[in-house]
Amino acid sequence: MMRRFSLLVLAVAATAGAFGLRADAQSNDNAAIGALYQQFANAFRHKDLNAIMLPYVHNDTLFVFDVSTPREHVGWDSYRADWKGFFDSIKGNPKLSISELSITVSGDVAYTHSIQSFSGNMGNLHALAVRVTDVLRKINGKWLIVQEHVSVPVNFTTLKPDFMSRP
Repeated sequence: MMRRFSLLVLAVAATAGAFGLRADAQSNDNAAIGALYQQFANAFRHKDLNAIMLPYVHNDTLFVFDVSTPREHVGWDSYRADWKGFFDSIKGNPKLSISELSITVSGDVAYTHSIQSFSGNMGNLHALAVRVTDVLRKINGKWLIVQEHVSVPVNFTTLKPDFMSRP
């Protein structure tokens, strides 16, 4: 009887420990993903093309629906070229803030959504708020964006984009 009780206590302790480890791992993953977005924002502010591409998977599996044309980018090289063109079009130092960042982690896959607000001298456009949804995978211990969807809402009465949308 005492042996069964001891085994039960060990099983409960092991299970509780495993749940604690899982919670710690998820907390670490959330922190790592949050840091990835802070690095992204810093790279944007400095128009650092190499740094802005660090959070993305560096191969042809990257898939992006961007707010600008073309409608989609398949592969890291295509999306890098898009960022290069965008940075080349901005005069001076742009600003970027990321708000309402939500991170959900399940094993080695995560998804996020946020509002990203840009400002700076971008030709006819001086401010823009976009909705961003990302899918990330943990590859070799590092979180990388494998799919991204960037959008702005459209007013269906005027058929014009709402570049500074509010909730």
